[in-house]
Amino acid sequence: MYKERPLILVTNDDGIHAGGLKMLIDIAGEYGDVVVVAPEESQSGMSHAITIKQPIRINKKHEENGLTVYSCSGTPVDCVKLAINQLLDRKPDLLLSGINHGSNASVSVIYSGTMAAAIEGGVNNIHSVGFSLLDYSSDADFRVAGKIVRRILKEVLSNGIPTEICLNVNIPALRESEIKGIKICRQTKGYWQEEFDKRTDPFNRDYYWLTGYFNNNEPDASDTDEWALRNGYVSVVPIRVDYTCFDYIRELKKRKF
Repeated sequence: MYKERPLILVTNDDGIHAGGLKMLIDIAGEYGDVVVVAPEESQSGMSHAITIKQPIRINKKHEENGLTVYSCSGTPVDCVKLAINQLLDRKPDLLLSGINHGSNASVSVIYSGTMAAAIEGGVNNIHSVGFSLLDYSSDADFRVAGKIVRRILKEVLSNGIPTEICLNVNIPALRESEIKGIKICRQTKGYWQEEFDKRTDPFNRDYYWLTGYFNNNEPDASDTDEWALRNGYVSVVPIRVDYTCFDYIRELKKRKF
């Protein structure tokens, strides 16, 4: 597909020092020239946020043949925008985001900085993939996930991804022998039930920690990402930014507004 080594942009939302990012950088370097632009610190849950009320700063952390690494004071989407518009001399052939520490399946995709970066790549007509491992530990073992990343990466480099679509890849935290395969899925219908842990600081001011749990509205639907992950499969969901509910357009046109 490429006459020369592809240019691969790598980012994440867990920050420049995250173990999942390091694994993704190492793998990407096997297939192309890599430029990393990642947040200075964790930006989990930032979704598609961009920085507009303060300056964004870039710091070159490392440079060698075929690899340049920058940290960014902004969000994951800031990282992608700056890379495309300021730091790269041409549009990257591929954007990889992750490997996230924790799931981005189902409705979590709309909160995820990892997937927002991949979606931003898709919006800019860059073949983009977001990777997540279902292990929230800071010292998670990414060796099995790395093998899945290589399989996905080889396929995408060979055949590409249609315009404006990116892939949401979630990997169960299992031994290699326990993973049954890669399953192409749709996004599970579900929602997060938020709960807030209310506390009081030493100055008698209330503050809150966000907690909660995930409600799966279709736990037995075998074509969904949550079912795949629960049953030992890697889930791959193609997503895009168009939120239009096409099924409801005809109904709305019948109404008098």
